Amino acid sequence: MNTALTIAGSDSSGGAGIQADIKTMTVNGVYAMSAITALTAQNTTGVTDIMEVTPKFLAEQLDSIFTDIYPDAIKTGMVASSELIEVIAAKLVEYNAKNIVVDPVMVATSGAKLISDDAIGTLTSELLPLATVITPNIPEAEMLSGAKVENQEDMITVAKAIYEKYGCAVLLKGGHQVNDANDLLYRDGDYKWFNGKRINNSNTHGTGCTLSSAIASNLAKGENLDDAVQYAKNYISGALSAMLDLGKGSGPMNHAFNV
Repeated sequence: MNTALTIAGSDSSGGAGIQADIKTMTVNGVYAMSAITALTAQNTTGVTDIMEVTPKFLAEQLDSIFTDIYPDAIKTGMVASSELIEVIAAKLVEYNAKNIVVDPVMVATSGAKLISDDAIGTLTSELLPLATVITPNIPEAEMLSGAKVENQEDMITVAKAIYEKYGCAVLLKGGHQVNDANDLLYRDGDYKWFNGKRINNSNTHGTGCTLSSAIASNLAKGENLDDAVQYAKNYISGALSAMLDLGKGSGPMNHAFNV
């Protein structure tokens, strides 16, 4: 069986973070493993507290995984401190990790900034250059490029700038009132649109985690990047279309809709 590793925070409500990642990886046919960067106290209405792990403990988790069940693909999600990002980058290099999907969790859908400037600097200098593909939303792409995105042409310009700066493929996610649900994959001087239908479902907690984990799962199974992205978009559309409705806020998707 192919294997995949998520390096991310824990979501106590189960809709995002490592819980969403493990569900997604399992349903997409790979064996899921996790290295936890932080514990969060959260639900569908928000986050009330975060407790980060120490750099030493994160390193121990990664050593334990890579020296026993080597992952065929890795997804990284929420990592809020420079020290933890440095550990992740160092271990990915040490173990010659492949198929690295980085979800650069920097800006919430609401526009709220989620990590410090110091951590953003470490993310861009040490982790992004190792990535096979990164999956920024529009606010994150604006932060990475320093340019605004207001239309489809801007998406192409910004994705190209990020690719040229960091050397990794860029899946720039649509939404945020720009280009509906269509995502743009840019790499090697070329781009491809992945069109999606807008699903009238306000319960979208964990969509970014789920998409990046589904891409990693398909890369772990040997799919090329284009197919991995397409399969991931198909999966997330199905999970949203199942119209699960839990919690008092923006609830989770049904990750097991096709089980």
